Amino acid sequence: MDGAFIYNKHVTGKHNIGRKSEGMALANLLAGGENVVLWEPPKTGKMSLVQQTLYNMRIGGDAFSVAEFSLLGVRSREAFMLRMGSTVLRLHCTTPEEFADAVASYLEGTHFVFDPRLFASEDTVLSLSWDSDQRDLEAILTLPLRIARATGRRCFVIISEFQDLALFDEGEQILRVFDSVLGAFSPEEKRLCSFILSGSQVNAMKEIFGRPGLFRRGFEHLPIGPVDTREIIDYVVKGFLVSGKVIERDLLLGVCKLFRQNIWYINHFSAICDSLSKGYIIEATLMEALDMLISIHEPRFVAIMEGLTTYQASLLKAILEGHQKFSSAEVIGRYGLNSSANVKRLKEALCKKEIITFEDSDEHPVLLDPLFEYWAKKYYFGINE
Repeated sequence: MDGAFIYNKHVTGKHNIGRKSEGMALANLLAGGENVVLWEPPKTGKMSLVQQTLYNMRIGGDAFSVAEFSLLGVRSREAFMLRMGSTVLRLHCTTPEEFADAVASYLEGTHFVFDPRLFASEDTVLSLSWDSDQRDLEAILTLPLRIARATGRRCFVIISEFQDLALFDEGEQILRVFDSVLGAFSPEEKRLCSFILSGSQVNAMKEIFGRPGLFRRGFEHLPIGPVDTREIIDYVVKGFLVSGKVIERDLLLGVCKLFRQNIWYINHFSAICDSLSKGYIIEATLMEALDMLISIHEPRFVAIMEGLTTYQASLLKAILEGHQKFSSAEVIGRYGLNSSANVKRLKEALCKKEIITFEDSDEHPVLLDPLFEYWAKKYYFGINE
């Protein structure tokens, strides 16, 4: 049974708050047949936004199927094709006969086969009979479109952790084929089959979609803003009331500021507070809950810091202490950053490790994880606010 504060899965309905404008924008893009790209740090509500939008579209009378899969753990072109092809086929087939007919019909002339013995023993619906080639990749990328055209039912393909394509040995080639195939869809075809590409590695996604000449045709980036503070406070207050708890709204202002309105952290934090209290929630309860939340994530934070060189840690400290002009002689000397050329390499390294990103310009660094920022300031560097 779900509690008042859900943080272990995507949420829709009453537990999904805020981002109405982003939901409307996403619905309009999908209605217009656009391929949508999302990139935000982990646990910032990307998939909850997508699922709530699709839910609203269904309630509004739209009929469509959804093929959703993640690239987490996928490290080759063959694995990618088999995962995508299997996900799409499972939307329309259930029996061995249906799978065999679909593969023979929609993937004719490729190296893909349906093996009834593998289906019976391992529930495998798609296999390769020989080494794959580019035609096989193109066939898989257009498979949902061809099925949608044959069935007359629109399809949305959701691929999460899309940035992991760049980790493949053939990653560059796959991205270019992906761009070429989807970019060649006609307006009618895009209305039949649209893609939602989501990534939690912000800088990796920026690098993919910021390349000259790549993903310029029909791929719309949808920025996701923070949830409004007032909505968060109303939601948390109501959540505590369900179990007979009361909290001052002013205390929740500080919670929103600490977590930078990250609703996943706030839900987890609130669930801990709920378990610690019996009636009135006071500041001491919040501090105890914060200590417990940090203890959960501290091993991850320590691993991040231990993965940094001394120079990289020094630049991170400079960022946490509010500096922006990292190449100035004062900052280089104070933090032992060696040279302006080294500063550039350090910035790139922290971005590649997905610790920071730069907004608006190269001079405005932002830590991607608000709790890690708090922990690094207070517990690692001992920086006084």
